Amino acid sequence: MSNNSNARIKWLAAGIIFAALWASAATATKMGLTSAQPLVIAVVRFGMAAAIMLFFAHVVKRYRLPHQQEWKQIALYGLLNITIYLGLYVIAMQTVSAGIGALAIATNPVYISFLSVFFLKKKLTGPVLLSIVICMAGVVCAAWPLFANASVTTSGLLLLLLCMLSYSAAAIYFSARNWNDLQLLTINGWQTLLGGLFLLPFTLFLYKGEANHFDQTFWWSVAWLAIPVSIAAVQLWLWLLQTNPVRAGLWLFLCPLFGFVFAALWMHEPISSYTVAGVVLVNIGLFLSKINTKKSAVVFD
Repeated sequence: MSNNSNARIKWLAAGIIFAALWASAATATKMGLTSAQPLVIAVVRFGMAAAIMLFFAHVVKRYRLPHQQEWKQIALYGLLNITIYLGLYVIAMQTVSAGIGALAIATNPVYISFLSVFFLKKKLTGPVLLSIVICMAGVVCAAWPLFANASVTTSGLLLLLLCMLSYSAAAIYFSARNWNDLQLLTINGWQTLLGGLFLLPFTLFLYKGEANHFDQTFWWSVAWLAIPVSIAAVQLWLWLLQTNPVRAGLWLFLCPLFGFVFAALWMHEPISSYTVAGVVLVNIGLFLSKINTKKSAVVFD
C-alpha cells in the first residue's frame, strides 16, 4: 500500500473517530445528569482529564512547565474554554435534549468566524452572516417539536448560545497568543485543571448531597467525557488541524448526524422530519462558513 493511501486511510479514520467522539459528549452528559448535579459532573470530569494529561505530559514525556506569561494565558484560556463554556454547557443540557446539544456544538466554527471580525479584524463576508442565520434556524427547527414536551426550553437554548460564544472567544484568544514551544498536551492539561478549579467554588456553593448519586452511570459518564472526549477527541482535532487546517473543519459536518444517532440509541430521543431539516440547515450553514477559508484561519481547539 502506498504512502498516499496510508495517509488517506489515517486521515479518514481520525476524522470519523473525532466526529463520533465529539458528538457523543451530549449524550454522555445527559446520562450523567440522571445521577448528579451538572457542575459536579463537570468538576470531576475536568479533574480526571487534567490528571491524566498532566501525568503523561510532565512525568512520561517530561515536557517543560509553562513560564510566567504562559501561566496567565493558560488561565484566561481555561476560564473561557472550560469554566464558562463547558460550565454553561452542562447546565444547559438539563433543559436541552442530547441531539440538540450535539447540533449546537457543531455550529461553533460559524460563531468563531463571526467573532473573528471583531477581535482579529477579519473581513465580514456575506457567507458568514448568512451561515449564522441558517445555523440558528437549523437548531430552532430541530428543537421546535421538543418544546411541547419540555425536552427543550428557551432558557436552555439561550445558555447554549452563550457557551458557544465563550468557546468561540476562547478559540480566537488561543490562536492570537504566542505559545512559544509549549506542547499542546501541556496547554490542554493545565487549562483543563485551572478551568475546573475556577468552577469549584460554584460547585461547592450549589452542592446538594441528596441530588448526587455516585453510581455506575455517573462514573461511566464522567470517564467517557474525560478520556474519549476531553483527551482523545481534542488531540485528534489538533492533529487534523495540523495536518490540513482547511479540510479539518469539514469533519464537523458529521457531528450532528452522530449526535442524533447516539441520542436516539441511548436516550431514545425521536428523530423527526424537523430533526432532519435542522441537521440539513446546520450543515448548509457550516458549508457557507467554509467559503473562502484560508490556511491562516482561526484554530478551533
